[in-house]
Amino acid sequence: MTQVFKILTRVDWNVASEAGMFTGATVDLKDGFIHLSAEDQWRETLRLHFAGQTDLVLVEFEAEALGPALKWEPSRGGALFPHLYGPLPTALAVSVRPVAAGGGA
Repeated sequence: MTQVFKILTRVDWNVASEAGMFTGATVDLKDGFIHLSAEDQWRETLRLHFAGQTDLVLVEFEAEALGPALKWEPSRGGALFPHLYGPLPTALAVSVRPVAAGGGA
């Protein structure tokens, strides 16, 4: 199974969990899809887009469980990144763990 990851504030994850789905952060809504990262990408995503933020969580999903709404598309440096074209069901989370701005989880 291929794992994909979403970095969120704990507050955003809690709100999404109560609703049963995450519909996107500001950047996701602007771009028209939910930005996710592969195993080898999430640390750099954390460094580039979440520096200085606290109380973050790293949420892990099985890519296959997200179905055809998950597309792998070129992004940073031409690497293929997972993009979800639709809401992210929180019940599909495999794990939710705290993550530090320095990249540790």
